[in-house]
Amino acid sequence: MLPRASIASHSLGRAWVHDLAPKLDAAAAHGMDIELFYEDLLYVAKALPGGATPANHLSAASAIRAMCDARDLSVICLQPFMHYEGLRDRACHADRIEEMKLWIQMAHILGTDIIAIPSTFLPPEVASGDMDLIVADLREVADIGAPEGIQFAYENLAWGTYVDTWEAAYSIVQQVDRPNFGICLDTFNIAARIYADPEADDRRTEDAEAVFKASMERLVSTVDPKKIVFVQVVDGEYLADGPLVEGHKYYNAAQPARMSWSRNCRLFYGEAERGAYLPVRQVVDAIVVGLGWRGRISAELFSASLEEEGAQVPVEHARRAAESWQKLLRDMGMSAASKRKASLMQPEQVARL
Repeated sequence: MLPRASIASHSLGRAWVHDLAPKLDAAAAHGMDIELFYEDLLYVAKALPGGATPANHLSAASAIRAMCDARDLSVICLQPFMHYEGLRDRACHADRIEEMKLWIQMAHILGTDIIAIPSTFLPPEVASGDMDLIVADLREVADIGAPEGIQFAYENLAWGTYVDTWEAAYSIVQQVDRPNFGICLDTFNIAARIYADPEADDRRTEDAEAVFKASMERLVSTVDPKKIVFVQVVDGEYLADGPLVEGHKYYNAAQPARMSWSRNCRLFYGEAERGAYLPVRQVVDAIVVGLGWRGRISAELFSASLEEEGAQVPVEHARRAAESWQKLLRDMGMSAASKRKASLMQPEQVARL
């Protein structure tokens, strides 16, 4: 049986914010649960008298839980707990620990036991590359979350300062060595680092096919499927209008090219007609067939298309997510009967990831 599905999409709608209620309606219409993005909760908290206080964060979590219950939706995951590990300023680290304690309370209210932590992409002067420190920091939150029944999913971002490959993330998971600390394997972040290069003339890394094939072989031979918390399946758009360098519409001098590409150009699985070109199917095959993993699948989408105005935007993206899931089922040789309830995450105005 194919893993249970969690479909996710992120908006960077800097000019437009889609309200949470219609996004939840779109999820419910396609039989999806939700993976809640923190910014959606923050918007609710900010709207309460007094603004985004800790108490209002908890009230916002309660309000969102009620909205989900009314639509028969479950919250699968709360994420992302950003820029945590390796902070040089240890007073700031102590503040983040207190913030994590609040996140755990919110997770309980929301009814989820998963908090996701992406690898930091803070500059070296802010975040240390000392792996002993990084491991110690992540072990600390794992130990705080364990008695609360919380598990953590650590994910490499393709533009992470120190942890940008699945191998690096999995090595840290092994060193943390806690039963409630595992990895999130994201097809985009895996392929975007070792296969794709948005700055290259052909949008691929050198020897992309061979390097990617060897990496998938290592994944199958190395990863313990019990350490996989969930999997994110999403593709990326081939930039037909040229490499993402200065002069390109998505170029941002303050961001790594892969980050700018990720924020604007992710696609759902199977959307070749929109320019999808990453070897996503092979990553899924390595995880599902090679490792025999069974669990939640999330389609995490960041896209400039989510910045568009109008009530049709969350509806259209939910439809695309549902169609993508059906394509994945077919491509993996699974019947629709094997599909369990899917999950949809559609946060807005993500300024950090």
